Amino acid sequence: MAAPVAEPSSWQQRLRRFGYAPRAENAAPIGLRERLDPPYARPSARVWSLFGIGPDRADRLWRLLAWGGPLLVTAVAGVLRFWNLGKPHAVIFDETYYAKDSWALINQGYEGAWPKDIDKTILSDPGAVLVPTDPGYVVHPPMGKWVIGVGEKLFGFEPFGWRFMVALLGTLSVLMLCRIGRRLFRSTFLGCLAGLLLAVDGLHFVMSRTALLDQVLMFFVVASFGCLVVDRDRNRKRLAAALPEDEEGVLRPDAEVAERLRMGWRPWRIAAGVMLGLAAATKWNGLYVMVAFGLMTVLWDVAGRRTGGAVRPHLSVIRKDLVPAFVSVVPVAIATYLVTWTGWIVSDKGYFRGWAAQQDKVDGGGAWAWMPQWWRSLWHYESEVYNFHVGLTSPHTYESNPWSWIVLGRPVSYFYESPAPGTNGCPATAKEKCAQEVLALGTPLLWWAACFAILYVLWRWAFRRDWRAGAIACAVAAGWVPWFLYQERTIFLFYAVVFVPFLCLAVAMMLGAIIGPRGSSERRRTFGAVAAGCLVLLIIWNFIYFWPIYTGTPIPIDEWRGRMWLDTWI
Repeated sequence: MAAPVAEPSSWQQRLRRFGYAPRAENAAPIGLRERLDPPYARPSARVWSLFGIGPDRADRLWRLLAWGGPLLVTAVAGVLRFWNLGKPHAVIFDETYYAKDSWALINQGYEGAWPKDIDKTILSDPGAVLVPTDPGYVVHPPMGKWVIGVGEKLFGFEPFGWRFMVALLGTLSVLMLCRIGRRLFRSTFLGCLAGLLLAVDGLHFVMSRTALLDQVLMFFVVASFGCLVVDRDRNRKRLAAALPEDEEGVLRPDAEVAERLRMGWRPWRIAAGVMLGLAAATKWNGLYVMVAFGLMTVLWDVAGRRTGGAVRPHLSVIRKDLVPAFVSVVPVAIATYLVTWTGWIVSDKGYFRGWAAQQDKVDGGGAWAWMPQWWRSLWHYESEVYNFHVGLTSPHTYESNPWSWIVLGRPVSYFYESPAPGTNGCPATAKEKCAQEVLALGTPLLWWAACFAILYVLWRWAFRRDWRAGAIACAVAAGWVPWFLYQERTIFLFYAVVFVPFLCLAVAMMLGAIIGPRGSSERRRTFGAVAAGCLVLLIIWNFIYFWPIYTGTPIPIDEWRGRMWLDTWI
């Protein structure tokens, strides 16, 4: 007599209308190995046969595409970002701070106090500019400026030099996203699609061609996410290797193994800690990402042990994994953060560098006199910077509320000039002055599609228990949600570049669902592929259409007005 099948609870029945699929508790553990280490998707033999490719050659080509596809997408992104990188030949937007601070930092180890009218001299004769030895008060940690300064050291104190490293990191972030997407979705196609979407996003493109800190922060955030995804895969492979097999070679769950197994050395999680430390050492909002990613990697450990058969996976993670996870991320990140301040620490002229020595003369250093002077001076400096940031409420023309970011409510104009007809690239046939602008605007169709993609990944995470959707949602939230805590602070849309790569992953995941899962009918997948392909082509067209206002190309004023789709973009 067959065993009775347990009826789902009432709440599960209600959630089924939204797509909830309850886990079968009594199901046979067939496919446990695939659950712990899913295989990568391969194109069907029919697809290869359409191109006259045999099985052996198809296997070699499939292996080649694992890196060849991402590298091809990265090459396209690199050409776009490095083409005419030194134009406009100007100090645009906040480059007036970071280009000069980076030059001082790379030459003397600390930022200097620059004269207010020095930008024109830098552009006309950078060799005549002397680095000021008087310390300058800066409100961001030094890592991003060290990165920008490397480009200046290699190519000179000019626009191409201070934008070079940012463009390089922007290009490499496309490569990382292709590989991260491939590992997440187990699909080279979807990974490359996510990278392609990032390559043609306007905000990421503009930020890759501008010497600001946020693009550097984005790079380290994506790198840390990628390290944690690799760590998750390796950890689950190690668990699968420790679990027993039955006489038929089928992997079986084992509560004792899943609960007591020590995962050992996890270098990729340590690498993630380094990347998160570098992120926080670029801008402090990297700290929020550190907290979110730290919780995420611990929850992945819980899920892995549960899949392996652990009865009490949370308790097992607390006993076996929590301390190593904390040490791998938090102390490593703090140490990395402090290393980036080496130039300031070893100098004797950095801003507030001598604060502790002065306090020792006044009151002997007080209760903290036992701490090194550089540590106390740095702590005072950071506390002053914190007070500055939380009190930054001065109005700005391009400030925006984070609620409006996802729909591109108020982009930031980095550069604008109105050349007369026949001058500076403005066509002589133009009836009036041209518009030459660099607008930090995401590709509209991509971002508006991402609005639906965010809802999709949230649904998939909540009702399908898809860890990939949860990871993407976590990364988007880590870069976006903290800004809602500072409603009174002056903030800008370009801060959103930190989570743009994860929006692209969300859109790629949604497009994969539109194409259809493996096993769908040929008709279903054909219609899905056509629909997804049309959306991707429209996004690419949209990027090309807005190209002039991403690159500062002079265009007739009527054409510029035609690209101002919303009044708030002006």
